[in-house]
Amino acid sequence: MTDGATRSPLAKAGVAEMPEETRAKMRIMLVDDEPRMHTLVARIAKDAGYDFVGAEDGARALDVYEREKPDLVILDVMMPGLDGFQVCRRLRERGATEPVIFLSAKGDIVDKGVGFDAGGDDYLVKPFGSDELAMRIGAHLRRQQRMAAARPADVVEYEGLRIDLHKRKVTKRGEPVSLTPKEFDILAILASDAGSIFTREQLTLAVWGEEYAGETLGVAVYIRRIREKIEINPKEPKYLKVVWGVGYKIEKQA
Repeated sequence: MTDGATRSPLAKAGVAEMPEETRAKMRIMLVDDEPRMHTLVARIAKDAGYDFVGAEDGARALDVYEREKPDLVILDVMMPGLDGFQVCRRLRERGATEPVIFLSAKGDIVDKGVGFDAGGDDYLVKPFGSDELAMRIGAHLRRQQRMAAARPADVVEYEGLRIDLHKRKVTKRGEPVSLTPKEFDILAILASDAGSIFTREQLTLAVWGEEYAGETLGVAVYIRRIREKIEINPKEPKYLKVVWGVGYKIEKQA
């Protein structure tokens, strides 16, 4: 792995823009069975002024999460016992909204799709450089802060579908719809400007930040998952439409 020679990786990645007192209150959690990964991520975090906590396997991770309340979670996919995907699902089931970054030596699209379906926000394939992980940590933490500060107060309603942008809750025909944090972010952006078409690139920039310009981060996978959850018949969508060759939109109600 590649380490920075003169500056901490998170500083290179632009995390220094975040006030020191804010960073001092934030905590990064790593779940990985490789001791060298704990050493690496702990150094990256502490150099930038963050707290660091770790767990060596998935079962312990759930207890550590409840006790330490981290602001961002990094999960290795391949671990003994509970794997990273299973840990992520359980965290989301418990209502966790913090960003989750997966680490894995498996870089195929099937693994990425499973990770996004589990509620992950990002995916980094080993081996990677310290600067790359640092950039992603910083981007997600800043994005999390911006989303919290925006605090939209609108409620968007369609026939049978209600999206509360402030409480981050969705109901379909009065029944709650369980969305992952990134699924909700994408739906909220589309619903806030119903009728407008958003490209994959625009959604990536809006949800993940400018650090991810040029990537699409499985946006199509998220769209499919959202449609499966909010549509009565996902094969004949009423709300979330694909504009072929262009992007996606929430159909504007008459």
